[in-house]
Amino acid sequence: MIKRIFDITAATTALVILSPVYAVTAYKVKKNLGSPVLFRQIRPGINGEPFEMVKFRSMKDAKDTDGNLLPSNERLTPFGKKLRASSLDELPELWNVVKGDMSLVGPRPLLMEYLPLYNEKQARRHLVRPGVTGFAQVNGRNSIGWDEKFNLDTWYVDNQSLWLDIKILFKTVKKVLIKDGINADGDKIMGKFKGNIGE
Repeated sequence: MIKRIFDITAATTALVILSPVYAVTAYKVKKNLGSPVLFRQIRPGINGEPFEMVKFRSMKDAKDTDGNLLPSNERLTPFGKKLRASSLDELPELWNVVKGDMSLVGPRPLLMEYLPLYNEKQARRHLVRPGVTGFAQVNGRNSIGWDEKFNLDTWYVDNQSLWLDIKILFKTVKKVLIKDGINADGDKIMGKFKGNIGE
């Protein structure tokens, strides 16, 4: 309950204070990528229950000759890379926090298609609400592999506290400012999780 009250208070305050940033970011997204400004996708929440996550759009809708979307790395523009590196694309998720779909801190919500691929330990990341930021994000972000990311997520589930959340939030701000944890090839797209091969 304390965590939920903290989430609502902090997210609502941030939404008000950052409203000028929202407006400028929305304008730049529309100018560089067109409409819609927001990207919406169904992601797994607590206990794997689906919810609609909202972010600022960072990719073009470019398609191949058959009408299929091009791979993510081909649709991510230089503007989109800067948007992701700044983490401004994540700001609309504060609305998900207010609604109760997400928490400020928790394992990042991944793709619905990953749910049947987790082993028992990895699936424990869904025992808590997914977060706008998380323990894995301040300990490597996208520069670490899936195994380490999931280990950090489950460590958070077992050790969560309000004080830990506050420390993760402060570390997140620091890492965003210095753009720490971005892939070696300069973007922020990880390869897809393909399950626990060999288990």
